[in-house]
Amino acid sequence: MTADNIPKDYDHKKESIWQEKWQENQLHRFIGDGTRPRYIIDTPPPYPTGSIHIGHVLNWVFMDIIARYKRMNGFDVLFPQGWDCHGLPTEVKVEETHSIKKNDVSREDFRKMCVDLTRDNIATMKNQMQSMGFSQDWNREYITMTPEYMQKTQLSFLKMKEQGLIYQGIHPVNWCPRCETAIAFAEVEYNENETFLNFLEFPSEDADKGVMIATTRPELLSACVAVVVHPEDDRYHELKGKKVQVPIFGQKVEIITDSEVDPEFGTGAVMICTFGDKTDVSWVNRYDLDIIEAIDEQGIMTSAAGKYEGLTLSQCKEKTIKDLEKQGCLIKKEKVEQNVGQCWRCKSPIEILVKKQWFVAVKKLVHQVEEAADAMDWIPEHMKTRLLNWTGSMDWDWCISRQRIFATPIPVWYCEDCGEVHVATPEMIPVDPTQVNPPWKCQCGGSTFQAEEDVLDTWMDSSISPLVIAGWPDEQFKNYFPADLRPQGHDIIRTWAFYTTLRSKALTGMEPFHQIVINGMVFGEDGHKMSKSRGNVISPESVLEDYGADALRLWASNSVPGSDVPFAWKDVKYGYKFLRKFWNAFRFISMHIFEFKTPDMDLTNLKPMDRWILSKLNRLVEDVSSSMAQYNFAQIINPIQRFIWHDFCDEYIEAVKYRLYNDDNDLKSKEAAQYTLKTVIETSLKLLAPITPHFSDEVYQHLSSDKSIHQMEWPAVKVDLIDSMAEDTGNLGVEIIGDLRRFKSSKGMPLNATIKETNIYTSSSAMISTIKPLIDDIKGTIRISNLNLDSGKLDIQEKVVEITPLMNKIGPEFKGDAPKILSYLQSQDPQDISSALEKEGKITIEGHEISEEYISMKKEAVGKSGEKVDILHLNQGIVIEIII
Repeated sequence: MTADNIPKDYDHKKESIWQEKWQENQLHRFIGDGTRPRYIIDTPPPYPTGSIHIGHVLNWVFMDIIARYKRMNGFDVLFPQGWDCHGLPTEVKVEETHSIKKNDVSREDFRKMCVDLTRDNIATMKNQMQSMGFSQDWNREYITMTPEYMQKTQLSFLKMKEQGLIYQGIHPVNWCPRCETAIAFAEVEYNENETFLNFLEFPSEDADKGVMIATTRPELLSACVAVVVHPEDDRYHELKGKKVQVPIFGQKVEIITDSEVDPEFGTGAVMICTFGDKTDVSWVNRYDLDIIEAIDEQGIMTSAAGKYEGLTLSQCKEKTIKDLEKQGCLIKKEKVEQNVGQCWRCKSPIEILVKKQWFVAVKKLVHQVEEAADAMDWIPEHMKTRLLNWTGSMDWDWCISRQRIFATPIPVWYCEDCGEVHVATPEMIPVDPTQVNPPWKCQCGGSTFQAEEDVLDTWMDSSISPLVIAGWPDEQFKNYFPADLRPQGHDIIRTWAFYTTLRSKALTGMEPFHQIVINGMVFGEDGHKMSKSRGNVISPESVLEDYGADALRLWASNSVPGSDVPFAWKDVKYGYKFLRKFWNAFRFISMHIFEFKTPDMDLTNLKPMDRWILSKLNRLVEDVSSSMAQYNFAQIINPIQRFIWHDFCDEYIEAVKYRLYNDDNDLKSKEAAQYTLKTVIETSLKLLAPITPHFSDEVYQHLSSDKSIHQMEWPAVKVDLIDSMAEDTGNLGVEIIGDLRRFKSSKGMPLNATIKETNIYTSSSAMISTIKPLIDDIKGTIRISNLNLDSGKLDIQEKVVEITPLMNKIGPEFKGDAPKILSYLQSQDPQDISSALEKEGKITIEGHEISEEYISMKKEAVGKSGEKVDILHLNQGIVIEIII
């Protein structure tokens, strides 16, 4: 290929061509034959909403950079892509799309509708991911709703149940009335909310002194089962063991003591109801208190609420407060801030209900999870603390059953005669118990069964992802497990990272991955989290249309793990300009390097500016490789861009142009420049390849038509070319050339205009030795006819070149003689007049004494040749004399 084939402008629309080529050539396929070291990435399986967002872009760019970098370093990389399909949002979308409720059709029909929607969404998101140039091996794609994946999820359920790590029990659980399902504690988010603290009088049962309690939930008075105070609170010392009467409902409850009560909050007396919060659950269990179920699964008051039955929680609260005021039991109200637990999906306030559910015995495994966390390398390290803090706060086991349809079924039946639990055998799975019965009879002789209709939490699917991609339960999975890397967001440390670690330890006894890299969230340009309501959402498609995937990838790469990232159009535009800058530079020098062969180059022929740029290049390779190992992406792309844009394009190319064009120039010098240009181009492209894969291949095809740049080796550091002295010399050359170019610009001279003579003065012999090898580059770049280097001092004088009479003074004072004085001043040599004034302080014209106050003098610097000169003062005592 020749320079004539290179388009004038870089066209980012060609990115799709490269994406197709990579897929056709299966460039990213994991071989797995053991001929190369393996590198396994436990890729996050996103929820298939039908569209990737900027947060996905950030996370997957991180992964893709790592995958491409590892391939160029000789690794056989497994970079799969999964889809975490199950969940309530799909069910809601299906109901909206088909104008139905899930119970309007059979479970099987409703599930099919969910599957169809999910397949369409996956297809769309897959295309979007490919348009970003992500290099997943799509032969390793996994989808959690498929029978193959559900078989593995159900098998993990069977194995953990057999170990006693999964059990069924009747316990308080977090419940979302909007979603009508249990949710895990990790799925509860907390939101600051202002409400009222209501001070209520609970009268004594025997007309003695009662107790005033303070509560934010008067709607749960019907479920009040005790009042609790601190054992050392003197205000209530005599009331311990006595009973008080609950307003409105009249049940008598005992006053007990517990050290968890905060005497400073409210009145120091708290009502225990079933259940207002987690603390109520602890107290009920600790003191074996009764449980009154006043709220149903839809968040409606039950018959236990008496006259409030059938009201919503908010309606009940409003009516209860009015009734308390009427009875004189509501003493006062105070505003208070509270943390309200809400469902992470629909943001509705959660309630705590007593339900029969399936649980993972988390508390049995917490210590193993902590051990695994310590065994893994966390980047950044402080993110491990989030997981350890979470494990340290474990009070409840993990509720894994959900009251939904579109999820992996729990492979269980119940004997209708005796209630015995029957679990599927490994040979039966995957199985949907609502569709088939077990092929056996119960021990009681019964042959009819009730299917378990609850399904598994979707985290039960995604938490075995590193096992699934390794091929578990096949014994060969150990060759690919643990995974080398888990990349994920910090928002799911307490869910995906925690559950994966827990399940891997339970099923294999091993940690799931060696390293975990945590990325941040993306914020809008306004500094807020992206949301449709704020109007600050940016779609990847809007960026790709105008600037392409690589410009967006450059934005994403300018970040570090663990830190949140603001989206900025200016950064995308800068990335786009950078690619065009590099393209234009390559196109310019391409004609000089296409036919040049580098292997036989004699490096002793390198000139100072060649050694300067090659030293900086190899130092860059060293630094970038080190930053790659630390996943410090901002410390990768910023130095690369500075080097290419400024050191290479702005300085080096400009400094060697004359060596390329001047046919009379030393051939060895020209070849050294060609070698250096080609080396820098090829090496820079390899450094950029993991970050800007399309651009790198687009340029590289003009250098090599045989292979993709992504099949090339990562550049090795040539230590012998790293030379601090060469860099100092080159930096000085850049400074001198830069000042001379700026001088030309200030004089309005074209950069290709010739300067008659330039003299460089320095009194330092060391500086003379440093500058001397640069003479040719300075002279050739600036186009100087005669360039001299002098160790002496600059010899310049000021010469008066023009005398201007000040008529506003001469005219009024000398009147009729003024023309004669003017004529004399204009006819004489300006320097002679200046010398006379300097010697005598005045001159006499037509009998009049004229001093400097009657004239102005224009002076110029002249060198020892007598010609006008311009002077530049540089650092390190260097002075440059210029004769235009």
